[in-house]
Order: sequence, then C-alpha cells, then structure tokens
Amino acid sequence: MAKNRKDNKGRTLRKGEGYRKDTKLYYYSYTDQMKRRKVVYAKDLIELRDIEKTLERDKLDGLDIYIQEKADINYVFDRYMDNKRDLKSSTRTNYLYSFDRYVRKGFGKRRISSIKFSDVLAFYNSLLDDGLSISTVDNVHSVIHPTFQLAVRDNVIRNNPADGVMAELKKGMKGKSGIRHALTLEEERAFLNYINSNPDELRWVPLFTVMFGTGCRVGEIIGLRWEDIDLDNKMISINHNVTYYPRSDKSYKCEFELYSPKTEAGVRNIPMLDKVYDAFLLEKKNQKMFGYVCTTELGGMSNFIFCNRNGNLHNPSSINRVIKRIVSDYNAKEQVSARRENREPVIVPRFSCHITRHTFCSRLCENETNIKVIQSVMGHKDIQTTLDIYAEVSEQKKKEVFKKLNDDDIL
Repeated sequence: MAKNRKDNKGRTLRKGEGYRKDTKLYYYSYTDQMKRRKVVYAKDLIELRDIEKTLERDKLDGLDIYIQEKADINYVFDRYMDNKRDLKSSTRTNYLYSFDRYVRKGFGKRRISSIKFSDVLAFYNSLLDDGLSISTVDNVHSVIHPTFQLAVRDNVIRNNPADGVMAELKKGMKGKSGIRHALTLEEERAFLNYINSNPDELRWVPLFTVMFGTGCRVGEIIGLRWEDIDLDNKMISINHNVTYYPRSDKSYKCEFELYSPKTEAGVRNIPMLDKVYDAFLLEKKNQKMFGYVCTTELGGMSNFIFCNRNGNLHNPSSINRVIKRIVSDYNAKEQVSARRENREPVIVPRFSCHITRHTFCSRLCENETNIKVIQSVMGHKDIQTTLDIYAEVSEQKKKEVFKKLNDDDIL
C-alpha cells in the first residue's frame, strides 16, 4: 500500500498534488476533457485546492472545452437542450429530430467559434438546394439560432452568426417560392363541390367541410370530440390538440399525443357556420349508417369525432395524401370537361392541411374588418400574423376593385 505523501507542514497531499522545492510552488496535475495532461500552480495548498474545485466544476459543466474553443455546434446544442426545461414533449422531439436529421452529421461538427454569418447562410442555401422547403429550413433555424445564442451568453463567441440569416434568405427568395397562398373562392368551391358530387369521396365531406369552415389547425380538428361541440348553440370549443410526431427515443416512431394549446390565444370558442353544423350531423349519420366509431383514447380523452374506417384517428400525412389524390383526380376530369365545353378549366393547385386554415382566414379577412375578431377566431398569439394575412387579402381586393373600375370604365 502506497505511503501517504505530505508537504513540509505535515499536510497530506491528494492524488495529482505535489510541491516543487525549487520554485516553492504547489502544483496539481490532471487530464482535461481533450485527453491532454495539464498542470496548474499555486503559492499555497489552500489556493491550489480552490483551483482544483473550480476545475472539477468546469469539467462537470464542460466549460474547459468552451474556454479552449474546441466546442463544436453539436456539443453546444446538446448543452442547450439539457438546460431547456420548459419545452413540451412534442416541441423537444421536433427540435431533436430537425437537428439530428439536418445538422448533426455535417454542419454540426464544425467548431462554433469559427462560424460566421456567411457560413450559416451557405448552410441554409445548401439545404434549399437539396430540396428542402423554406419552412423546413426555418425549423432548422429555430434550433441553430438559440444554440449560437447560448454560446454568446457564455462569452464563447461575441455575436450570434445566425442573426438575420432567415431574413436574408427570404429576401432573396421573394416572389419565387415558399409562400403559402390561400385557395381562391373559386378553387375552394371546386374542391368541395367535387367531393360532394363524387360518390367515392362522400365520406370525406364532413372532415374537409369542417376544415375549410372553421380555420382550425389540423391537430385541433383531429382532436375534436363530440363533447367539444355544442350543436344547440352552434359553438365549437377548442381547448386541446392532437400531435402526430416522431418521439425522442432515436427511433423517431410517430405516435399520437394530446396537448393543451401552446398559448392562451389557442383556447377559444368558434361559432359554427350552417355548413359546418350540417357536416357534424352528416358525420354522425355516416358513423351510425356504416357502423364505425373512433376507439382511440389519448390522455384520458376519447369519443373523438373524426376517424378512419378502422376507428383510428387520422394523421396529417394521411389527410395530405387524400388531398393530393382528390386534387389530381379532379384536375384530370376538369381538363376533359373544360375542353368538351370549350371553356377555361378551374384548376385546383396542390395544397396541404394548413392551407385550409389559411384559406378560411382569407375568407374571414375578405368579409371582416375588425382585426381583433379575426385574431380571436384564428387563435393567433401574435396579431402581426393576422395583419400579414389581412394585408395580403387587402392587396388582392384592391387589384380586383381597380380591375372592375377599368372594365366598367367608371372613371
């Protein structure tokens, strides 16, 4: 058994500690996180042990990697996520999924201290070149930007190189792509009329009527229960939503999960249009006639309104596939009919679940001037979102008014 070493005052020295008689300094030898041997010195043992405590604390916190400017983006992102305690499970999963899929294996390996604004811009442009949409790149930005911001707050880098990158990217893409446009009234009617007149699509009438007639988010539609609608007073209560996201167990297997709205603005009551009221009655009738009912239970809730023929909830991807199929079928038949009738076809552009919400908001903006009413119905936390859609609609209406003035030769 090794004999305990002591200094000239009889104090026992710990592992790694020593005293140099030539310099009259105490020293502590250790291995840092980069696997390199390091030595620190102090005039007395008490001072040395204070340094040891700091080193141990920094080692646990990972600060020595920071100080040596060896940290890569992956390291700082993981550090950011470890300390981000206020995220909902679905949001945390989305952050991890976006980072692991698009950042970790490539850009994430670069040292954070070496990244410049142009590097981030070049990375985002490479994602666009790979076929990602601007909204997906924005999702990546939502994890990249706070990662750099953490490094700024830790005084590892002076400025956040991701500041202003998305604005620059969107400015360069103005008028090209990535803008979500609502369906025109003619396009919306063409889609709904087609499913109402096609026997093979009748089962989708209630779902799409409610989507176009309420402006609810797809997760809110999926999560609607019969208890959430008041048919007597024609009101819809939005108080929760259902997500369908990959989970954070690295398998990223998609599962349904029930959540309360992210913001207070998301909890709201929506008046029921007559066509929406009729759609709920039709769904009741269809379920009774064909003998299917939703059997899914989530978070202690059941009795969901919309489900597939197996009694399971719809997921957004499956609804988007249905939209794509219906639009393709409609457009093919419409082109044939238009040629036969010697007229221009009404072509419905390919759209997603979210466009039904955007379309409803546009119809609302066309007929309502009170911005606060529109914000309340849509559940927008930020009124700027409402204003942006209202401004887009108003610009289109302005053009229509001047076209009418021009055609009628009024002025």
